[in-house]
Amino acid sequence: MTIYDLIAVFLVLTATFAWINHRLIRLPHTIGLLVMGLVASLGLICVELIFPGVLPYENLAGIIRQIDFQKTVLDGMLAFLLFAGALHVDLGQLRDRAWVVGSMATVGVLVSTGIIGVGFWFAAGALGVPVALSWALVFGALISPTDPVAVLSTLKTVRVPEILKAEMIGESLFNDGVGVVIFTVLMATAIGAAGGGVDVIEISELFFIEALGGAVLGLATGYIAYRAMRAIDDYPIEVLISLALVAGTYTLAAKLQMSGPIAVVVAGVLIGNRGPQDAMSDQTEQYLFGFWTLIDEILNSVLFLLIGLEVLVLRLDPSFSWLVALAVPLVLCARLLAVAIPVIALSANYTFIRGTIPVLTWGGLRGGISIALALSIPEVAEKSVILAATYALVLFTVVIQGLSLRAVVERVVKSLGV
Repeated sequence: MTIYDLIAVFLVLTATFAWINHRLIRLPHTIGLLVMGLVASLGLICVELIFPGVLPYENLAGIIRQIDFQKTVLDGMLAFLLFAGALHVDLGQLRDRAWVVGSMATVGVLVSTGIIGVGFWFAAGALGVPVALSWALVFGALISPTDPVAVLSTLKTVRVPEILKAEMIGESLFNDGVGVVIFTVLMATAIGAAGGGVDVIEISELFFIEALGGAVLGLATGYIAYRAMRAIDDYPIEVLISLALVAGTYTLAAKLQMSGPIAVVVAGVLIGNRGPQDAMSDQTEQYLFGFWTLIDEILNSVLFLLIGLEVLVLRLDPSFSWLVALAVPLVLCARLLAVAIPVIALSANYTFIRGTIPVLTWGGLRGGISIALALSIPEVAEKSVILAATYALVLFTVVIQGLSLRAVVERVVKSLGV
C-alpha cells in the first residue's frame, strides 16, 4: 500500500470508531478509540486461532506492519502533539510552580528509573527471565516519564484543581523530554556495556547537550517565530509560521543531536504566552489556537487507535506474563516515590493542596511514546519482555487509571470542601 492508502485507511477507521464510541459506547474519546482498537485486534486474533483463514488476518496484520510505529510517533506525531499541548500552558502558573515541576521532571524521573530498573531486574531474576541490569534500567527510563499526550487527553474529560492541573501538565510536558534523554543515555550505556566499554564522559556530555541544548534551541527558534508573527497581521501566514516552527525546530534538534521534545515544548510555551499578548490579533489567535486544537484532537485519535491495533503485530510471549503482571505494581510504587519525594522536600517552601500525591501518582499515565521507545531498542534478548511489559503498562494506565482518575479527583475535591 502507498503512504496515501495507509493514511486513508487509518483516517476511515479512526472516524468510524470515533462515531461508534460517541453514539454507543460513550467512553472518553481517546480511551474509547484505544479500547475499540484493542478489542477489534483481540477479536481478529481469536477468530484466526479458532477458525484459521476465515478472516484476512495476515492482510490486516500486514497493513499494521507497514506502519513504523516508532518513526510515526517519535519522528512524526510527537513534535506536533507536544507543541499543541505547550501552547495552552500558563507560563505564570508554570513559573510559580517551576521548582515543583522541574524536580518531578528530573529528580522524579531519575528516582523512578532507578527503582523500576532495579526492581524489574530483581523480579526477572527471581522468575528465571534473563534480563541484564543495564537493559532493565533502559526499561525504567522509557516507562518512568508520564506521557503528555495521554495526560492532556485525559485532563480534557476530568476537572482538576488549577494548581494540580498546572503541575500535571508541566511535569508531563517536560519529563517526557528529560525521559527521552535519559533513555538515550542509558541505551547507549547498555549497548556500550554489551560491547565491552562505556565512556562515562561521553555519556555525560550527551545528556547535557541534549537537554540544555534542546531548551536553548527551542527558545531561539520560538523567539524568531514570535518576532516574525509580530511583524505582520495575516493569520494564514502566522499559522504557517507555527507549522514551520514545529517541523523546523524538531528536525534541527535531531541534526544537532539535541532534544527535539524539549525544544518544541519551550517554543510552544513561548508562542502560547507571548504571542496573544503582543504578536497576534484576536482573529489570528482564534485561528491559530483553533488550528492546533484540531491538530491535537486528530493526531490523538489516530495515535490511540494505533496503540490498540498494535497488538496485532507485537511479539507478546505468554511466558513473560508473571513478570509483566509484577511490573504494574512496581511502576505504581516507583511513581508514588517519584512524586512524594519532591513534594515532601519542597513542602516547606510551596503549598500543596491535600491529595496532591495520590492524584499525581494515579494521573501518571503512559502512552504511545513509551511503546515507540521500546520498539526503538535494538534486537537484543531483552527486547521482547520489555516490549510486553511496556504495552501492558500503557494499557493499564490509560484504560484503568484514565477511567478512574475522575473518581480520585472528585474524592480529593470533596475532602477540600470545594
